[in-house]
Amino acid sequence: MIRALLLVCVLLLSACTSHAPLPAQIPHIKFPQQLHVQREQAGQRQDWLLVVQKERHGLRWSLMDPLGIPVARQQLREYTWKADGLLPPNPEARELFAAVLFALTSEQEVRFDYPGVQLLPHGRMMEDRWRVDYASEGIFRITLESGELKYVVSPLEGKASK
Repeated sequence: MIRALLLVCVLLLSACTSHAPLPAQIPHIKFPQQLHVQREQAGQRQDWLLVVQKERHGLRWSLMDPLGIPVARQQLREYTWKADGLLPPNPEARELFAAVLFALTSEQEVRFDYPGVQLLPHGRMMEDRWRVDYASEGIFRITLESGELKYVVSPLEGKASK
């Protein structure tokens, strides 16, 4: 009974979170992508591996810790996020996935796929929700609206996407 009540509470909380902006169509990106993600908040750092794979009807996102243990899995299908596996909902990971997709979208496509995008000299912003700053080829920093949570994303060394 208590577990069922907790599950209902988790589902209600995840439904109440605001939906991250998604592109009008899946951008033309070379898949699969294997990325190193470094999460920075309040002086703490955490490393993750993010794998993005193209599937017949969308994209599969897998976030893992350095030992390969899944942190979050989601599928982006028909312009909605769907659970992939038995992991509980992870709104922070879903926000990260959406921001990474925004960052990986080419400058030509981002203008059409993300209405409201603001292009900057070395980056872009989306509705004051995300700021992406590009350091060099394939390396970028995502800052969330509060400015307290940042992610540094780079190709996985030795296995850069082709």
